[in-house]
Amino acid sequence: MKQGIHPDTQEVVFMDSATGAKFVAGSTIKSDETVDYEGQTYPLVRVEITSDSHPFYTGKQKFAQADGRIDKFNKKYGMNEK
Repeated sequence: MKQGIHPDTQEVVFMDSATGAKFVAGSTIKSDETVDYEGQTYPLVRVEITSDSHPFYTGKQKFAQADGRIDKFNKKYGMNEK
């Protein structure tokens, strides 16, 4: 790797705004907020969705209907192809 072209990374606490879940990860993001987490002080970054609140990971995902709009219309109004 070339020296001096990569941004500095630091450990940051990401907090899910919906559930309050926190986790530590390396990041280049800067934050003015700090938080004490597991005995250390880290910069705090609030995020809207993490694996703790995302429907795919929580099992609350709604599956889209497999039929297209035209098929759905034909089923509803009884217009079958001949």
